[in-house]
Amino acid sequence: MSNKYVITIGRQFGSGGRAVGQKLAEKLNIPFYDKELISIAAKESGLSPEVFKDVDETAANSLLYSLSMGLYSFGNGPLAMGDLPVNDKLYILQHQIIRELATKEPCVIVGRCADYVLKDNPHCVNIFIHADIAYRKKRAIVVHNIEEKRAESIINKTDKTRANYYSFYSGQKWGQPQNYDLCIDSSKLSDDQIVELICEYVKLRG
Repeated sequence: MSNKYVITIGRQFGSGGRAVGQKLAEKLNIPFYDKELISIAAKESGLSPEVFKDVDETAANSLLYSLSMGLYSFGNGPLAMGDLPVNDKLYILQHQIIRELATKEPCVIVGRCADYVLKDNPHCVNIFIHADIAYRKKRAIVVHNIEEKRAESIINKTDKTRANYYSFYSGQKWGQPQNYDLCIDSSKLSDDQIVELICEYVKLRG
């Protein structure tokens, strides 16, 4: 099986997308990036990871659309990010990091508009993991230790935050099938089966 692809995973909260990503990276023996991107961004910016932690995958409301398209400079000098909201600083840094990673090595990247950031990369495979609310509630309770009475509310809030983030920075609607190569209902298959399905797709891509 070819090991040249960067695989991005978008996911509804409670669908198991992160777990699938981890297992997929282990099976393919390639790096996995999720929260790890925060640490890399913090190191490159010289800021503490705690500064970025609470705003990860949340949209600000002041960054110009041109910036999210990768135009990070004015005139002949680099853009000074000092006055930008922390959300925007993190997005710009993660955008740059994702593009750099994709040129260096095959890997699995979860969230952070990675499918959009790498939309022009012919070796990018975009996956979206979803499931019905009953399945996600059960998984949220068991895996994330969320109280049953709060589970649905947290799921809806998290999904709304992710959708707003994706829409703001990509100009596209989160979870739309046309933005992905595969959309998989995780309530129908085990995590291991989903990993096998993705691997088979990548194999067929050649």
